[in-house]
Amino acid sequence: MDGISAAASVITIVDASAKITSLCFQYLIAVKNARTDIERVSRKAGDITCVLLQIENLLNGQDAARLATTAGLSTALIRCLKELTELESKLELGKNRRPIRPFGMRSLQWPFTSTQVDKVVSGLEGYERTFTLALQVDQTGLTLGLDRKLTLVADDTQVIRQRIDLINLPIATSASYSSYAEQHNAQCLPNTRTDLLQTIADWATDKDGKSIFWISGMAGTGKSTIARTAAQSLAKAGQLGASFLFKKGEGDRGNASRFFTTIATDLVSREPSMLPSIRQALNEDPALPERTLSDQFEKLILEPLSGIKQARSHGPARVIVIDALDECEAEKDIRVILKLLARTKDVQTVPLRVLVTSRPELHIRLGFQAMSNGTYQDMVLHEVPRSTIEHDIRLFLIHELDDIQRKRSLPSNWPSEDQLQALVELAVPLFIFAATVCRYVNTRGGSPVDNLDKVLKYQKSTFSQIDRTYLPVLDQLLSEQEEDGKDMWLQNFQAIVGSIVLLQSPLSLVALARLLQKPQNKVQFLLDELRSVLSIPDDETVPITLLHLSFRDFLVDSGPQGKKLFCIDEKSMHERLVSQCFELMSAPNGLRQDICGISKPGILRREIDEVTIASKLPPELQYACRYWVDHLEHSQRKIEDGDETHLFLQKHLLHWLEAMSLIKEASQCVHLVAKLRATVAPSSTTCTDFVHDISRFVLRFVSMLTDAPLQIYSSALVFSPEASVARRIFVEQVQPRVTMLFGWETDWDACRNVFEGHTDSISAVVFSPDGQLVASASDDRTVRLWETATGQCSSVLQGHTGYIHAVAFSPDGQLVASASYDKTVRLWETATGQCSSVLQGYTGYIRAVVFSPEGQLVASASDDSTVRLWETATGQCSSVLQGHTGYIRAVVFSPDRQLVASASDDSTVRLWETATGQCSRVLQGHTEDISAVAFSPHGQLVASASDDSTVRLWETATGQCSSVLQGHTGYISAVAFSPDGQLVASASGDSTVRLWETVTGQRSSVLQGHTEDISAVAFSPDGQLVASASYNSTVRLWETATGQCSSVLQGHTGYISAVAFSPDGQLVASASGDSTVRLWETATGQCSSVLQGHTGYIRAVVFSPDGQLVASASSDRTVRLWEIVTGQCSSVLQGHTGYIRAVAFSPDGQLVASASGDRTVRLWETATGQCSSVLESKVTFVDSLAFSHDGQALHTNSFYIPLPSSLITTTYIQQKYLPCVITVKDQWITNYGQRLLWLPSEFRSDTLAIHKDMVCLGYNHGRVVLLKLQ
Repeated sequence: MDGISAAASVITIVDASAKITSLCFQYLIAVKNARTDIERVSRKAGDITCVLLQIENLLNGQDAARLATTAGLSTALIRCLKELTELESKLELGKNRRPIRPFGMRSLQWPFTSTQVDKVVSGLEGYERTFTLALQVDQTGLTLGLDRKLTLVADDTQVIRQRIDLINLPIATSASYSSYAEQHNAQCLPNTRTDLLQTIADWATDKDGKSIFWISGMAGTGKSTIARTAAQSLAKAGQLGASFLFKKGEGDRGNASRFFTTIATDLVSREPSMLPSIRQALNEDPALPERTLSDQFEKLILEPLSGIKQARSHGPARVIVIDALDECEAEKDIRVILKLLARTKDVQTVPLRVLVTSRPELHIRLGFQAMSNGTYQDMVLHEVPRSTIEHDIRLFLIHELDDIQRKRSLPSNWPSEDQLQALVELAVPLFIFAATVCRYVNTRGGSPVDNLDKVLKYQKSTFSQIDRTYLPVLDQLLSEQEEDGKDMWLQNFQAIVGSIVLLQSPLSLVALARLLQKPQNKVQFLLDELRSVLSIPDDETVPITLLHLSFRDFLVDSGPQGKKLFCIDEKSMHERLVSQCFELMSAPNGLRQDICGISKPGILRREIDEVTIASKLPPELQYACRYWVDHLEHSQRKIEDGDETHLFLQKHLLHWLEAMSLIKEASQCVHLVAKLRATVAPSSTTCTDFVHDISRFVLRFVSMLTDAPLQIYSSALVFSPEASVARRIFVEQVQPRVTMLFGWETDWDACRNVFEGHTDSISAVVFSPDGQLVASASDDRTVRLWETATGQCSSVLQGHTGYIHAVAFSPDGQLVASASYDKTVRLWETATGQCSSVLQGYTGYIRAVVFSPEGQLVASASDDSTVRLWETATGQCSSVLQGHTGYIRAVVFSPDRQLVASASDDSTVRLWETATGQCSRVLQGHTEDISAVAFSPHGQLVASASDDSTVRLWETATGQCSSVLQGHTGYISAVAFSPDGQLVASASGDSTVRLWETVTGQRSSVLQGHTEDISAVAFSPDGQLVASASYNSTVRLWETATGQCSSVLQGHTGYISAVAFSPDGQLVASASGDSTVRLWETATGQCSSVLQGHTGYIRAVVFSPDGQLVASASSDRTVRLWEIVTGQCSSVLQGHTGYIRAVAFSPDGQLVASASGDRTVRLWETATGQCSSVLESKVTFVDSLAFSHDGQALHTNSFYIPLPSSLITTTYIQQKYLPCVITVKDQWITNYGQRLLWLPSEFRSDTLAIHKDMVCLGYNHGRVVLLKLQ
């Protein structure tokens, strides 16, 4: 971009910023409860304007040609203009979201939440920094002539940044083939598995080879050994990309949570060119490692590989080795992994291959079968020719037994050929048999000759191969025990080894002994005898694991009589484990409140030292917290009133939740409590109620629990309803002591969960057909999929470049369609979150999208006045339905798919034939825009809802209007039929939902209860009363002690914007949009005076310290002083040129300060009404104003103004005031800046008052909450 183009862009952005500032000013006039956010947006738009005006001066100067940096701002200027244009559009939309209210002052609704404003301001700050930096560079260059040097410095900086240390992704530390945990695990011996290994090598080097090679086989066929050997060979050949060896029950190796992050870390170490893309992805989303598998794969692997600039598509392939995929614990995750791995064939920059080994489980077979033709090749190990397997097992046995023979000084003819052949025949096709036999034969303290003979005794056919693998080992150990000690040995074996094979995650010797409450030396003594079947590290703090999963299969499968002594009764073992978990958690050094001794209720999880957590929650205690519910479930034991589980929850529920947060497992609590609900005995009514309440409790506060562990003892209890069982049991544990004096809920409301994550307004939400997912569409350009059971976000669907207005699930739930202002519809796969199609062709915003009943078509409606029908399979447009002359706001298929109905701003509904695309009916009668349309279940009626406040019912066959449903007094936004077609429901801007009978058209019910927003709250000086003002023109007085409403003050004819108590608490002043101030007696609720004189709405009111005067600030640009006794106006303070939004008296009452939109604060002498000083304001809008306690400065909502020394008198300094230490910021109540109490989303408000240790909050729909903090 040259300097002229840059200058033009700068001018355009300045104009856009000016429009935004103007719009913000309109919002500030009309909207009370978002003033801080409005001002932030306006101020930041103004800051950008200031910087760009300086740039414009440079670009128009004589040195414009030398401004290389500024002239090169093309991309930043374009992006900034785009964001400002979208911001302007959003502000314009907000002007039309609510009907106009009395006096025209509440027709605006601020369209952003505080979180959304944070994002807007952050984005604008980024552009401001970019422009400021460019300005500084060019100014410096012009001044010092350092253009070339600055360029060189920038180049060097880029090089340095590229050399910053590698990404710090969380990984499964022992999952790599070359990890410490895998170092002693076997690889294929020379001259074994040669054909198979050569096949792998040929596949890896064949440029036309398939992208995935799947090797499957039953337990013990050597899959893992092959995978390790292949990974080693590929690494030597320089072809290994990454490796991940799953292992069931071993933490992150047993699930997919760290699968793609581990693969990415491995890959980037071998393909450093991926690093910039990965780092950028992590900068944009630091929580990416915790996102869905699909998001991780896309951002950490696919995009970084595809973005490598120097492609080598014809070079050697990078191979990712994945072993034991069947040991990944979640079948859903396995299916997703397979679906994602199939996409590796699309990588063009680097040839990528994937080697997968697994058992041939059904869900894995189906996953591979779902891949497109030519994606994978496979090999089944137990179908390899027997002769090949015999050869390889023979070589393995010869190698291992020869080594034993040498080391143990055995005869050279041991073992004999017959013994060797017998072993081969016993082993085929299980390599695990051969490996286990060799370890057993070489057992310390035993004779290899005798041990081999014992193995060969198990040749009879009554034993399976797995039995023949492990029975010799265990029979030998049992036979070595004294006769009277065998029962004890078996008991210990059952307790210790049974626990090891059923643990959900492996434990070390130390942790296992503590969990089982057995002496460590006794546990170790037994385990030392089992080294041929267990991996027992020398380090007592390293987890003990099974050498092979088949040992677990052997122990839990009761077979022949000979093995029953060793079999584990899973139910009783799980029952024993859950009891041991309870004992450990309930012990004196177990779970307790504030277990880490932090004593800071608002501390965040990320602020707590990991070493402290590890010392207070050792591995065995963490295990008990995480897995006791799983053991309870597997035990099939029901929870009953007064039993062990019930008593544990009654005492330790909150302690358990705190611990789960500390070990970063808070989100799992939702799943675990759901399991608990399923295990409660139906007859146990007390337990049923308690666990149901726990479910609501956890669902409501899990997001808080994840971030702030100790808030479970404060916020969760304070904001739970009065009827909550958990609240009643644990309310005495509230720390710090916080009491809700009034405003609490009596019981859990209908809201089951709150989904938080979007960063902008949410425009649409819909359930999946099976009810397990919710899709939400947002102006943040994303669709999010949420699990209804847990409230967790399972996918973030990113790709749209404009606001998303509508979202829909396909009938089978496999696809999600989203419609956007970027003029596209996108189809997404729900399983992976991948975009399968982008449907393009519109020239206007798309406002509606819907699937046909059988899911083969998608209909979408646009502002370009067309409806388009798309084939879901191909993404092709099959029909363009034209005829409307206005925006189309809704579209729907008839139940039989034969018709499509569309509703438009041209006041018509059109019916279209799906097969031909022809318009069969035009339904006319509405007089305003039509916002919604629906077919009845039988398809014979169409209902349409309009801004003309009516619903019309139309006969599909004839197009005749059969009923006009009248009664709403506002626009109608939604309409729906009941499942039987007998009723129609309509929702309106008049705050009601109405039910209508379809046959008669008569109103069946009016569902209402919504009231107006709370605009202001204030405490009386003694804290015994709270006054709340509402947009419904009333003031209510509440007794703080009881929460009872003592008076309703009625008389204003406009909304009330401000309220204040007199110093003695006997009067309340209210300021209104009706241009009056009213004074009310608090004792009687009577209006004692109506102060009239302002010609604009009044934004602020305040009493003088002596209670003799009232000051009111108005949009008529004046402040008026009123004598309370007479109600007369004693002074009109004129001079401001902008609306006045705030007013305050000095502590001695001699001065009045007023703040205006003209960017000034004026000081007035109370006695004379003269302006004594004009102080410059840093911002356009000041919404709160107060003198400091010593009278030497003014405080506003955003800055501090020292007063001129000539205005400061000693009387100020002699005053003594206590500072206000309690504040409310974002989602926290703080004390001296320390987080104290987390506010749930529905308890956050901009309308608040603070008096000493009390906080009063006012909310939409008229609710007032009073909190007392001790």
